[in-house]
Amino acid sequence: MFPFRVLCALTFAGSLLLSLPAAAQPAGAKGDDFLYRVMQGDTLGGLAQRYTMDFSNWSALQRLNDVEDPFRLPVAKLLRIPFSMIPLRDSGARVLHLAGQASVDGRALSSGATVQEGQTVETGANGFVALQLSDDSIVSIPPSTSLVVRRLREFVGAGLTDSVFDMKAGTIETQVAPHETGVGRFEVRTPVSVTGVRGTRLRVHATAEGSRSEVVSGVAGVDGSAAPEVMLRREQGVAVDPSGKSQGVRKLLPAPRLSQPVRGPGGWSAQFEPVQGAASYLVSVARDPQGGQLVSRQTIDAPPARFAASGPGTHYVFVRALDETGLGGLDAHEEFEGAFVLSDQSGSPILTSDGTLIIVADY
Repeated sequence: MFPFRVLCALTFAGSLLLSLPAAAQPAGAKGDDFLYRVMQGDTLGGLAQRYTMDFSNWSALQRLNDVEDPFRLPVAKLLRIPFSMIPLRDSGARVLHLAGQASVDGRALSSGATVQEGQTVETGANGFVALQLSDDSIVSIPPSTSLVVRRLREFVGAGLTDSVFDMKAGTIETQVAPHETGVGRFEVRTPVSVTGVRGTRLRVHATAEGSRSEVVSGVAGVDGSAAPEVMLRREQGVAVDPSGKSQGVRKLLPAPRLSQPVRGPGGWSAQFEPVQGAASYLVSVARDPQGGQLVSRQTIDAPPARFAASGPGTHYVFVRALDETGLGGLDAHEEFEGAFVLSDQSGSPILTSDGTLIIVADY
């Protein structure tokens, strides 16, 4: 037991820490624990107050993390803080972008609506949805995806989110904690793997052949149901087979060298050099330069890429190479100006007999 004067000093140090501006170092989660990477000047009392809102929890954190001196924490040490000690409140995800057909719990989804914990978002064959979390993280949901929002909460007073998504089939692409405030918990679960984000741009795919996880930037841990966790760092990916066994970490294929898009009578096209090791290419169009607000997506075997916009205004085309396991590489992207195309009631473009788009008006 610490003497009273020592506890007073610890209280003062924790209060002083809370009054100073400092970059947060939340590092995601592992199991039932929130992870925090120690910065210079951190104390257990200050961290207990910041994340559990109870200074007295410093002693429990000391025991849990085998800390000798609560005043002098080793810089970069990874501390565990049980979620059971962290006050949480309900949160929601705003529908930032919607194109084509999509539903929540079987009802038509609308732009600006709020998706709550426990609800299921499904996109049709031509549906695209982008959800924005309370920390401005973006979850982009391409076509033919079923995503259950298993957990969606916020840390009280810490500005972090506790989010868990279950995906039986489909794809999600994420921009987690874009303001670099750190990650509370962000997990994507498939039938054969769990991918835990620790500050990253991440893609996760679930199919009958297993799952694939790709980290564009940051770090993520992928835990296969029949294999130990592997860590993915910047520009790495891993495929997990239907039995839950990892196929090994791979470096993502480089971005193609993409030419400036050219407008033709049937829409837009862009040339690119084939990427060594590519089995096919994914061509996407979005309304934002980050690629979160998708409006179309298709897979092609070889260049050129052909595409169109969903209407007037600036759009962005993204091209990435896919290897033989289906892992997607880095994106090349270029902007282009949109034009109206003839579409059906779902918003999907109508094609002529030779597969070209029907342009309604030029802008």
